Formats: sequence, structure tokens, C-alpha cells
Amino acid sequence: MTIKLPKNINNRTHYLDRVRPFIGENILKVFTGQRRVGKSYLLFQLIAFLQEENPDNAILYINKEDLAFSFIQTAEELHAYVLANKSTTSKTHVFIDEIQDILNFEAALRSLVLYEDLDVYCTGSNANLLSGDIAGHLSGRYIEIAVYSLSYTEFLDFHKLSDSANTLDKYLKFGGLPYLKHLPLEDAIVFEYLKNIYNTIVYRDIINRYSIRNIPFLEQLVLFLAGHTGSLFSAKKISDFLKSQRVNIAPNQVQVYIHHLVNAFLVHKVTRYDLVGKRIFEIGEKYYFENLGIRNGIWGYRLEDRGKILENVVYNHLLYKGYAVQVGILGEAEIDFIAEKSGEKQYLQVALSLNEPQTIVREFGNLKKINDNYPKTVITLDSFHGNTYEGIVAMDLRTFLLFWE
Repeated sequence: MTIKLPKNINNRTHYLDRVRPFIGENILKVFTGQRRVGKSYLLFQLIAFLQEENPDNAILYINKEDLAFSFIQTAEELHAYVLANKSTTSKTHVFIDEIQDILNFEAALRSLVLYEDLDVYCTGSNANLLSGDIAGHLSGRYIEIAVYSLSYTEFLDFHKLSDSANTLDKYLKFGGLPYLKHLPLEDAIVFEYLKNIYNTIVYRDIINRYSIRNIPFLEQLVLFLAGHTGSLFSAKKISDFLKSQRVNIAPNQVQVYIHHLVNAFLVHKVTRYDLVGKRIFEIGEKYYFENLGIRNGIWGYRLEDRGKILENVVYNHLLYKGYAVQVGILGEAEIDFIAEKSGEKQYLQVALSLNEPQTIVREFGNLKKINDNYPKTVITLDSFHGNTYEGIVAMDLRTFLLFWE
């Protein structure tokens, strides 16, 4: 079966390199992430690769956003369709796009990975796609690859742009949804598109999925998170604030709604870690938007929010690079990000500018209090790079986004 692929697919090698070692293996490959971050196109890239490398193998593609596959509603129907259409003479590579739209899809996946002649890939727009029972049943037989909005280098590649202060501003304003490459990068056009994506996420992946009744509150909550991006707060703090705005909702309900927003990848939750007590705080966390363009589209791109936007883009880049990220607490001091990968740590502070002596003392001073030898960096919008402050690196944002590993 030959799949008609879109033309001019940009190659996101960062993700393809991660999945290539498992191609053809009897292991479920799952791409998860917010809608429209490019999960489907990763499947297309894999299909193109397989059609070239293994032309004798069969390919089966199921897109649950395509009306042609609307008849597949349940796990049983998915299972039957795959078995009825797989090759009888060669391995079949099975691609299932937006699998969460199939009822009890977990049962079908558990069964399909038992077939040695099937090589199964799927995408989903829910963080709990492989939670609980299915993860236990598939232990050791699946890999999950989180897909994020375009990095800055990918943004440059997709839009055929050169790095500059103006280009960076476009990235910070519009974010990195891949489809933007087809649109003029103008405020009215881009933000209209991004608001439509936001509505799709909210209504399809949250309101409909969880049968949300208090829609006005959900919308107010998203606006609150957009206005307080990167701020430290708890469900009770949000509840108290909303009560001051004459919106009465209990903290536990706030927590439930935030959980839905996180599951839909609209926002990321970042916990606090006590560097002295070596423990995670159970109360108080920060939230950052998966896509800054969506955040700016619903809240506005405001001068006074530059610090929040800077923090958000640094956090997103750390995720893209494969780091697990927490906020660090050291007594009364806060470390913006503790980033860990492969057992190694990085400590990062984020500051708009290092022009004021007190800012330099504060940002570098907090890092100096950490009593270990892991790398420590202060990231700023200032066009400054190549020097240190008592051994701590100062790095401008563009350098960080282009070269940080």
C-alpha cells in the first residue's frame, strides 16, 4: 500500500533519530504532544523512510481525523481492521493517528503488539495515553516520544529565515507550530489561526473528553495561567484570587481543571525541588505554556510580559533537548530551573537584563549558593556571551537556543 504524502515535509531529525533504532521491532512506538505540533508529519516522515528503505513491506495508515476512518470507533473495530488489511507475506508497518479518539484503544494495542509481523506506531494528544493499566501490560514493549513545538533552529529552517534579533522576536511572539510556515507571519493572520487551534484543544481534548460543564471558569483559568506564566502558586491561591473576581470555585475543582489542561499539553506543570532537604514540595508549582504563540494569542504579546516569555521559552527548550526540569528551592532563594538528563544536572537562572549591579548579584548569587560542581548558567536577553561571573556562565538567549545541549 502506497501512502500519498504531503509535499515538502521538513525533516525533524531530532525525533526521527530517537525512533530509528526501534523501526521494525515488535515494540509500540508512541508520539504524544499537543495538537498541531507535528505528530502526523513525523508519521509521514517515517512512512517515506520505510517506503524507500523497505519497499517490499506493507504500510497501513489510519487517521482518526479523516472521515474515511470514522467507522473505526472501538478497540474491536480497530483490531479487526488491522488484521484484515495486514500483509500475509511481509511485515506490516501500522500507523494510527490520534488513537485516543478510539474507544478502549488500549485493548487493541495490547493485542496488536503480540503479532510478530506488525510494527505499530501511533500518536495521541493526551498525556495519559499510556498511563495505568496499558503501561503495565506493555512494560518493556513500548517507547513514548514527547513531541514539542518547533525549537528556534527548527523555526529558522521551516521559515527559511536567518538568525537575528527580529527573527527571535517573531519566534517569541508566534511560537513554533509547524503550520505557520504556510502563513504570512503577520499578527492578525497568525493569531487568528492560533486562537482556532486553542479552541480545538479546549473543546475537543478537554471539554468534550471530560464532559466539562463550567466552561466559563475553564476559560478564565487559562487566562489566569497566561497572565501569571511562570508564577508560583497553588490551587488555593488561584481559588482565592478568582473569589476576589466573584468567581466562586473550590481549590479541589481548580486542581481537576488544571490537570485536564496539563493532560491536553496546553500547559506544563513544573514542581519545586528542595535542594537542601532533597524532596519535592507537594504544594506550589509553576506552569508554562507548551506553545508561546497560543499563549500570546489569547492573552496578548505585552511588553511587561517579556520576563515571563523569556522563562517560558527557556523551559520549553530544555524539554525539547530532553531534560527533566524542576524549580529549585535553596532556603529563601529560588533557582529558576534544575535540568537533569542522563544523571547530569544543569542549573539555570533567567533574567531580562544584567545591566543593574543588584540584578547581577541576585541572579549569580543564587547559583553561587549551590554547593556542587554541576554547570551553572544565567540566561538573559542581553546581547552578551563569552564571559563568566566567578565561574558562572552568562549566556544570551539566542546563543542558548542555537547551541545549548
